[in-house]
Amino acid sequence: MTKKALVLGATGQDGSYMVELLISKKYEVHGMYRKSSVGNTKNIDHLISNQKIFNKKFFLHKGDLLDPVSLNNIINEVNPSEIYNFADQDHVGWSYDIPSYSFKTTALSVIEIFEIIRKKNKKIKYFQPISSNIFGLTDTLKQNEKTAYNPNSIYALAKTTAIQACKMYSRIYNVHACGAIFYNHESPRRSSDYVSKKIVEQSVEIYMKKRKYLYLGDVSAKIDWGYSKEYVEAAWRIMQQKKPDFFIIATGQQNSVKDFVTLCFKKLGLKYSNHVRVDKKLLRPSKTSSLIGDIKKAKKILKFNPKINIKKLIDIMIESEFKKYK
Repeated sequence: MTKKALVLGATGQDGSYMVELLISKKYEVHGMYRKSSVGNTKNIDHLISNQKIFNKKFFLHKGDLLDPVSLNNIINEVNPSEIYNFADQDHVGWSYDIPSYSFKTTALSVIEIFEIIRKKNKKIKYFQPISSNIFGLTDTLKQNEKTAYNPNSIYALAKTTAIQACKMYSRIYNVHACGAIFYNHESPRRSSDYVSKKIVEQSVEIYMKKRKYLYLGDVSAKIDWGYSKEYVEAAWRIMQQKKPDFFIIATGQQNSVKDFVTLCFKKLGLKYSNHVRVDKKLLRPSKTSSLIGDIKKAKKILKFNPKINIKKLIDIMIESEFKKYK
């Protein structure tokens, strides 16, 4: 019997990769996207235009995490065996500007989904991505699944609420709610609002002589950077476990924003001091956390072994960026 999956946030970076992965694994895949995403389906346009896939193996539904009626209607219509939720507000910076919306979208919507599952069909398995930002300003050199949460932004607070909701609904209502604590993971499908994509885009523009400077905030911020496609594969493996659980998904390696820029510039033959400028307006209100993931548990149970390091990641992103100019 063909498995059915519902991917919330199917047009985004992780959601679109998950849709592709599930199709490759012979699922019937349903994607939910917001009305505001209409016209912004570039990450899945190749699937929509494929007559052998669209409306045969892959179906789209308009909905919104903040609209319980649309959520309920879609879940009832699709009746999936698995739900992957990649639809929340997933940007730390935005949460400072729109705290209430950020919290509702990232935390309260999870409870709405669980209530639908609890009342409709507890056999539906649910995956929730969580951000490493939940650890905040931790004193732990490497964080594992037992590290205490110490959120330092509204976004991190919302994610902390989401993971606690997963654990509570699993414990009290026997809902299969699993997930991953994802560290930073990038790809050519990242939006330009993220520092990794901004760096790659603007570095190529400097190389093409379309701009002179790259303006950044805290270039000393240290980040555990991975590749989205590998993390999405890990998410699927987590969903296949018999019992719901949470795993750290990271590389276990750390590089600063300056390191990321330097590697980009080296590939493009650019000099850091000639083009990088620090703009204080881009600094966040709170100190940036320095986080590294301990992936021992994921390696042992999921056989998760990331192969794309920061250099390979940058190569993939730059190669994709140049395709825009062909």
